[in-house]
Amino acid sequence: MGRSFESVRMGIKEITGRWERVARALPGTDGEAALMVIELARRHASESFYAFDDPLEAVLFSVFIEILKIREGRYVDH
Repeated sequence: MGRSFESVRMGIKEITGRWERVARALPGTDGEAALMVIELARRHASESFYAFDDPLEAVLFSVFIEILKIREGRYVDH
């Protein structure tokens, strides 16, 4: 019997996929910034699987962590 609900990882992939389509439509630096947000959102997808039931909550939590790291100068580009 298969799953009747979407996993958090699948939800994160779906959300960031939609965001990526929009990002590619944005001009210049807006599109570049949007693609960076998407990368930040995906950064903690595996860990989020254990803690969150809501993919959007997981995506936002990941982005917030990475934004704070950037502000503090602790960001490492993968």
